[in-house]
Amino acid sequence: MTNTNKTIDSLLVLQCQSGSKKAVTLLVKRWHAKLCKQAYWYTRDIEISKDIAQDSWSTIFLKINTLKDSNSFGSWALTIVTRNAINWLRKHKKEVEHLQSYKDCNTNRIEDDTRNNQNTIVLLKSSIKKLPYNQQLVLNLFYIEEYSIKQISDIINVSTGTVKSRLFTAREKLKLILKNRNNGE
Repeated sequence: MTNTNKTIDSLLVLQCQSGSKKAVTLLVKRWHAKLCKQAYWYTRDIEISKDIAQDSWSTIFLKINTLKDSNSFGSWALTIVTRNAINWLRKHKKEVEHLQSYKDCNTNRIEDDTRNNQNTIVLLKSSIKKLPYNQQLVLNLFYIEEYSIKQISDIINVSTGTVKSRLFTAREKLKLILKNRNNGE
């Protein structure tokens, strides 16, 4: 996340804390898709992810006055979504297992049509999906969402050492998966 975006978010948070409804609307516009995406990483269901994000907004705006550092809004909001998604998974574990087995049979849609080499994207995404979930998550937060290791540790509630370890292991496994695929062709 760029410093400009962090500054804008920080100002919006301060305005929200002062009671600005316009700032609330702007903050939701800026962050809703990210919160849905974060929930999706856990649930793998678009509709459920939207519900979790919506519930998380309620929590965020109920507790926004307790946020002491407005610069940390992003990681704070993602932490709320993550915890809500984990709680949802705990409550619906059997349903999730059934849905996951069904979804594993279906092909995955490619979200990013702007990339030049679609075959590489498909290969990379399918390779990443072979990694354990916790490694997929840190790769996404680090490379796609551009969060720092410290922010990731706050979001998923593990130590920075664990985040570094998961990133390293994920990279090594990904290299091996891609190397084996290339040797197999």
